[in-house]
Amino acid sequence: MSDTLALLNAAAAAERLENLRRLDPAFAPMEDHINNHIHTTFSFSPYSPTAAAWKARAEKLCTAGIIDHDSLGGNREFLEACKIVGIGGTNGVECRVSMAGTPFEHVRVNNPDQVGNAYILLHAVPHSRIEEVDEFFAPRREKRNVRNRAMIDRLNALLAGTGVSVDFDRDVLPISQYANRGTVTERHLSSALALKLEQTFGRGEALIRFLRDTLGKPVSAKQEAMLSDAENPYFHYDLIGWIKAELIPAFYIPATDECAPVSEVIALANRVGAISAYSYLGDVGSSVTGDKRAQKFEDDFLDELMDTVADLGFKAIAYMPTRNTPAQQERLRALIARHGFMPICGEDINQPRQKFICEAMLGGRFGELREATWAMIAHEREENGLFSAEAVRKWPDLTERVAAFAERGRAYAARECGR
Repeated sequence: MSDTLALLNAAAAAERLENLRRLDPAFAPMEDHINNHIHTTFSFSPYSPTAAAWKARAEKLCTAGIIDHDSLGGNREFLEACKIVGIGGTNGVECRVSMAGTPFEHVRVNNPDQVGNAYILLHAVPHSRIEEVDEFFAPRREKRNVRNRAMIDRLNALLAGTGVSVDFDRDVLPISQYANRGTVTERHLSSALALKLEQTFGRGEALIRFLRDTLGKPVSAKQEAMLSDAENPYFHYDLIGWIKAELIPAFYIPATDECAPVSEVIALANRVGAISAYSYLGDVGSSVTGDKRAQKFEDDFLDELMDTVADLGFKAIAYMPTRNTPAQQERLRALIARHGFMPICGEDINQPRQKFICEAMLGGRFGELREATWAMIAHEREENGLFSAEAVRKWPDLTERVAAFAERGRAYAARECGR
């Protein structure tokens, strides 16, 4: 970890922000890069909310968005850090919802771990409602920890007799932001195990032998090379990626009562004025982040799924162009247009190998995603947002409405950042 990153990952939010104010980095000029799907230490990431904003600006982004799992505990810190580094900031939350009562109750949609359960997003949470939305998720974080503890018990049963074990209170909670309204995720369990495995076996042959022979799980040639490299600065995250892809299925317990019905979360979004978005994943061949198995998701039934998403009242579809083929993108964009969804872009950031820049958008491609980002910046700062009756009356056409809000979003960012 660099000295700067260590300062920006200090224990307390106030200290992190003060350290950021004291820095005088020679940032390169901003470019027209956006990213609305940055995870922080309040779910799982190498970056605190402050560090995430700094990293976004260091990679020349002009806007950035925080989107932790089941938590808005770091959102105000992130928005303040965006002001300090001079970029537009947007905030939201990612969660898993039950699809019970829909045609996809027993179908795998976009969740690699279980059927009938979907990842969705609440983007552009109005600043006056951040704590209200976080309170909605607080009891769900508690219920998630009940399941987390049960998964640790299952993991330790798998590890019995190997000399390796994980303690939830001693090994998992301290590496999370749970005490500060953060969420403990499966990646925290994986991280705790990865630390134990490195302590026990080191890097290289002994570790690979344990993974393959003792645990009986495959290790690809690429993974073996990364886990054997004594100089690999990303070793810990590469091992987490292997655990998430290959081992978690062996001790995973399906999420149930911690996941609200999809209709309940849509109602929350409408009540507070957030923008509800279904997060398209698409069938995965070779995982760009190394932590997803080749797996089928929505593509075989995407038309029917989008019909249901529209019927449920979602306002937007979020997707990640870098992760999808041109054919997947073309099909999805046509469905977005057909249903009148707002398109939102975000490249899922939760490990240090990932770039904050969406390389698929280089060269001016996907201009509508840039406009949507600036529009969200205005939306979450105004009393009457993009989907308010007043805005719809004034600009019935969604594209025109987004353009009008985008202009205001750029003005907000300029004022907040003193430009």
